[in-house]
Amino acid sequence: MYRSRLNSDLSGITLEYVSSIRDDSQIALYDIIGSQAHTLMLYQNEIISKVDVTKILSALEDLKKSEFGDIESSDTEDIHELIESLVIQKAGMASGGKMHTARSRNDQVVLDLRMKIRDDILVLCNCILDTSEALVSVAKDNQKTIMPLYTHLQQAQAGLLSHYFLAHADVLLRDFERLYETFQRVNHSPLGAGPVGGTSIPIDRQSTASMLGFDSIVENSIDATSTRDFVLEYVSVVSILMTNLSKIAEDFVIWSTSEFSFIELADEFTSPSSVMPQKKNPDILELTRGKTAEVIGNLTMMLTTVKGLASGYGRDLQQIKSSIWSTSKISISALIIMKSILLTLKINKKQMKKVTESSNLVALDVAEKLVQKGIPFRITHKIAGLLTQYAHQSKKPVSKLSMIDIKNSVKDTEVDPKVLSAIISDITVVSSLKERKSFGSSGYDEQKRMIKDRVQKINDLRTNVTSLENHIQSSLASLQSQIDSITKKKK
Repeated sequence: MYRSRLNSDLSGITLEYVSSIRDDSQIALYDIIGSQAHTLMLYQNEIISKVDVTKILSALEDLKKSEFGDIESSDTEDIHELIESLVIQKAGMASGGKMHTARSRNDQVVLDLRMKIRDDILVLCNCILDTSEALVSVAKDNQKTIMPLYTHLQQAQAGLLSHYFLAHADVLLRDFERLYETFQRVNHSPLGAGPVGGTSIPIDRQSTASMLGFDSIVENSIDATSTRDFVLEYVSVVSILMTNLSKIAEDFVIWSTSEFSFIELADEFTSPSSVMPQKKNPDILELTRGKTAEVIGNLTMMLTTVKGLASGYGRDLQQIKSSIWSTSKISISALIIMKSILLTLKINKKQMKKVTESSNLVALDVAEKLVQKGIPFRITHKIAGLLTQYAHQSKKPVSKLSMIDIKNSVKDTEVDPKVLSAIISDITVVSSLKERKSFGSSGYDEQKRMIKDRVQKINDLRTNVTSLENHIQSSLASLQSQIDSITKKKK
């Protein structure tokens, strides 16, 4: 239908090569709704007649009921051509042929992408809040669960498991903020920009933008039709999100090993070996890592596609659509699954505490106690290091060092062994966590404050997302009401 300048249609193999119809089912409904808004605008601005608008809108309403199940067998190049051809079949060329007035596939496809991505962002925002809520819930249940905290995969300080979960909740809430900000840049309408330079027909771009729930329009017609920075930003932000989920997945893979035995995954998120019946493999978590690589690959593909394009639309851009759908599907599924894993996680509190108490994780606490007695930290750091080294060589924890052990370990320093012995005898993992008072630390008191704060923050962010959803739904409901008013008059 679009090849009027050419002498012949595409051959089968060429059509298959250029067609995006297999990927376009994801945006079929958006294309129909966008076409309805555009058609209504044409009528309101007296560009098409009442008969035309009635026939076109009625045909589009019928298409909403279509599942496009045989879409791949179509001989059209994309969903835009298919929908227009179906409208013309239903409404006739005299009316249906006017639907595409004052627009191009170039602004049409960007409209569909923006509507699809903004919906995906809202779904992702809700999923992030759900997963963050699960993290905070598990944190609340583990405010007294003692565990070793790590740097360089080496035990570093005694901590609380709640602190770990709150850390990842904070990371995901930043992912939320990035997506929420991206939504503001996505939610601008390109419709009416035409192929690249606009149109001579007196359309109202602000009107269609308002009907479709957009905050404003992408003003410059070149920018509106050829720029895909909003897609790159979306997939980039989701890549960061997936990388953060992959980090949790890796921790859980390690913690679920028999060597750690910190956690046990629910059976539904593991699989057995094909030959070793005793195994419980964390396949779902491993797939999260693998799917993260796929999303990063999607971003790389898009960047390398866009970087080679001149200004103005290029058909290369067609190739990025399937990667958008893949990115959304993977990330939404990953969040839903991670939430379920968190809520079914079995935590071995005894093992975590045992490992923590068997290590010399109070060394820093010893150094800080000496600092409070006026000794420079660099000296106290050395003293704590000497104690730890002696304890390691003696194959016993610092807390079990005798007075003779302490004297021998710090004999080349000026610290009083009796003072040091008194400090060591008073320090335990529990006392360390009770005295951890710095803002945002892994101390007992800070956990209560941070949990309360995150619960409130999640509730506030839910309100913000609901506001965005309501605005779009209200706009589309108003559009549908206008459509119904016109099409029902025909009946």
